[in-house]
Amino acid sequence: MPDFSLESQFDGPVAGIDEVGRGPWAGPVVTCAAILDPETFPIELAAQLDDSKKLTDKKREALFEPLCQHSIYCLGEASVTEIDQVNILAATMLAMRRAVDGLPQKPAVALVDGNRDPKLGIPTQTVVKGDGRSLSIAAASVIAKVARDRMMRTLAAEFPGYGWERNAGYGTKAHQEGLAQLGVTPHHRRSFAPIAHLLMD
Repeated sequence: MPDFSLESQFDGPVAGIDEVGRGPWAGPVVTCAAILDPETFPIELAAQLDDSKKLTDKKREALFEPLCQHSIYCLGEASVTEIDQVNILAATMLAMRRAVDGLPQKPAVALVDGNRDPKLGIPTQTVVKGDGRSLSIAAASVIAKVARDRMMRTLAAEFPGYGWERNAGYGTKAHQEGLAQLGVTPHHRRSFAPIAHLLMD
């Protein structure tokens, strides 16, 4: 379970950073930078946090508002156009920089989920499986996931038939069937192989 062990090694505010949406065939990649105060962060809220992938949709939704209330956070985003222009990894790093730049308080240190340094301009420590180790990263993980799922539900209402309200743009059977019947939308990542192949047919 995540705790504040990593955060406690540093002086000053620590931002946990995570991303969601690197794998989907449609929609933006979304990141979150979250600063938690170990002195005031509710113990009962900390006890419910874990890697967002281990939590149910219902649990993540229930945690979203309390996490937003008890953290200083900012969401970052890179669009489908940017993903297609620079590739998904570079777009993810760009979205992480936007999240940190948008924070109302400049962190002294960043803890970034994964093993790649997004070059944030501040001291950074990468943490593999960080959302299972750091409460700040876990909070960022849940906020980013819920925010992106909500974006995809909104897009699903505009572009029905792909199942985005359920699959968040991942290449599920329903999404594949939607593509076969309805074709490619402006929200599909044209640089991703399955979409690129469809456009070549």
